Amino acid sequence: METETASAFQLAALTDEEIVERILGGETALFELLMRRYNQRLYRVTRAIVRDDGEAEDVIQDAYVRAFEHLDQFAGRARFSTWLTRIAVHEASARLRRRGRWIDIEESMPTLASAGPGPEQRAADHELGQAIEAAVEALPRVYSSVFMLREVEGLSTAETAACLDINAETVKTRLHRARALLRNHITARIGVAARETFEFAGARCDRTVAAVMARITASRARHEQDRSPARRTEAEGDA
Repeated sequence: METETASAFQLAALTDEEIVERILGGETALFELLMRRYNQRLYRVTRAIVRDDGEAEDVIQDAYVRAFEHLDQFAGRARFSTWLTRIAVHEASARLRRRGRWIDIEESMPTLASAGPGPEQRAADHELGQAIEAAVEALPRVYSSVFMLREVEGLSTAETAACLDINAETVKTRLHRARALLRNHITARIGVAARETFEFAGARCDRTVAAVMARITASRARHEQDRSPARRTEAEGDA
């Protein structure tokens, strides 16, 4: 038991890049470590774009599978977390475009309800978190995705720009507008409560990890089958 615990600590101490190197070396199971590190972030940013819990989970799975299939293309010029987040953002955006729901221009700023929280809301951070989620939900997607990465996930302006494939000035402009929409009496208390919103843990996290690893295993099995001598002989015979 102590050996297993020590091993778990050693794995947890690995950097993303070290894990990627070991996965490329054949330790496929270590991909689970990367998923558990970034499930929360990917869920939050994709949920901000697609606006649906179930669809966000689907997007995350597709993004992880795509990342695994192209893991050898990770060159290390950016942080792995940035590279992975960009893949998820692209997957979410592509899904919206396919369904005709993506607006890739600055959307007009709607008026959000500014009614202050009631006594019970002021008494509990949990209820404040619900109010924040509702406010973020009402933001245009171009603002909510920036807000999620900058304010909720705590990424820098440069990292957010890299994840969303936009420039730093656009990040600053959209974040400014998002804050204006969320109202001062909410944003003043975001520091503590925002990090507890749009959670993705427990059974949902386990379900996503299991589904992705199953897809990866199936994909690798098909790949190995296609490379088998019998399959190649059969293909050459058909030719």
